[in-house]
Amino acid sequence: MKVLETNLPGVLIFEPRVFGDARGFFKETFQAARYRDAGITQPFVQDNHSRSSKGVLRGLHMQRQHPQGKLVSCSRGAVFDVAVDIDPDSATFGDFVGTELSEDNHKQLWIPPGYAHGFYVLTDVADFQYKCTDLYRPEDECGLIWNDADVNIPWPSRSPTLSDKDKALPSLRTLQQQSARV
Repeated sequence: MKVLETNLPGVLIFEPRVFGDARGFFKETFQAARYRDAGITQPFVQDNHSRSSKGVLRGLHMQRQHPQGKLVSCSRGAVFDVAVDIDPDSATFGDFVGTELSEDNHKQLWIPPGYAHGFYVLTDVADFQYKCTDLYRPEDECGLIWNDADVNIPWPSRSPTLSDKDKALPSLRTLQQQSARV
């Protein structure tokens, strides 16, 4: 497995070894010791699977009091996946990592607790997996608006399909102000 560092502290891209032949392929999607050696020491407590149609943008999501680390991958189709540093005390506050995850490239993205996360579906359908280090708690969920001008993510579309909840997410500046009041 190849581990690639990104411009955000702790955010990693994994390229697993894939063994393919005329029958198909085999890959190891998780092995605790290998990921621990790469710095992921938190235990995973919940696995999620979502299916989305082309043009759907999910995110950018996070949890305030119970932040989740997420090891994400796309097993069907392709997505443009993004992690954003939302820690106002961080030197990379407002910076992001964006990468394509697909059934063809087999990549995984590790997003440590404390980052906002989202993805945009590039293909007709995408199946997306998340291994999470904390449970999903709807009352704790928050997020960052997808098209925040201060973050300036180059999404593949300027008119994605969004949930009503995601349309109403706050800006980075609002999050920073809320954080300062706490």
